[in-house]
Amino acid sequence: MAAESKAKHIINLILRYTVLILVGFVMVYPLLWMVGATFKSNAEIFSSIGLFTAHPSLEGYKAAMQNYGGTINVWKAMFNTFSYVIPKVVFTMISATVTAYGFGRFEFKGRGFLFAVMMATLFLPQVVLNVPQFILFSKLGWVDSKLYLPIIVPTLFATDTYFVFMLVQFLRNVPKELDEAAKIDGCNSVQTLIKVIVPMLSPAITSCALFQFMWSSNDFMGPLLYVNTPAKYPLAIFVKMSMDADAGFQWNRILALSLISIIPSLIVFFMAQDKFVDGISAGGVKG
Repeated sequence: MAAESKAKHIINLILRYTVLILVGFVMVYPLLWMVGATFKSNAEIFSSIGLFTAHPSLEGYKAAMQNYGGTINVWKAMFNTFSYVIPKVVFTMISATVTAYGFGRFEFKGRGFLFAVMMATLFLPQVVLNVPQFILFSKLGWVDSKLYLPIIVPTLFATDTYFVFMLVQFLRNVPKELDEAAKIDGCNSVQTLIKVIVPMLSPAITSCALFQFMWSSNDFMGPLLYVNTPAKYPLAIFVKMSMDADAGFQWNRILALSLISIIPSLIVFFMAQDKFVDGISAGGVKG
């Protein structure tokens, strides 16, 4: 009976891992296909769903490296992208952490009302804000700014409510006794935030940074509204520009550009995946 039970257990494990591998392959297959398709010709891309090609070619990557209109190429577009993505990530982390600290640790008049208003903005679609924001930034002279001011400046004021709410929820699980101990040791509010709260919230802050990095890197509407000069276009718009309907789509070029554009996000994710998983899964402070 023991041998039979052990055999059943082994069979169940094999079946379980087989199903997991199949599900994982199905989920990863589109990405693998895109990588393989960058080495195919247009005709082969539409004639086969296989991952590999008998006649690999680098024409897609060569076309992807070409300048567009003599003013921008993929590397310039990548530089443009990260010239506003990195400040957005940094300012979001700082402003969201400070705002969450204020809501989570201080009692002040109107705190409940302000928190309710902040939560209400979660249900406000961005498309509703596009017109008034564009009018405001246009009057300020920020449209087509060299420093991407309409895209960066709002992050200084914790406008990404989701991140503030996320950090507040994590902060509620951090014992207030730690703040009191820091106060006894002579720390003021700012020192407590830097030396106690931020280290405790580091997994959640890393999660916010990763989300902001990926969302900002893939943002199309923001740069489309506020960037008018082709030389300043980020990768999201540059990939769209590569779809020249007059000359016909070079799908291997488009796929190569798409692959190049997501590589930085993949690298950043895998570098910080441990912190990211901790930030998503942690439900409290253990100790």
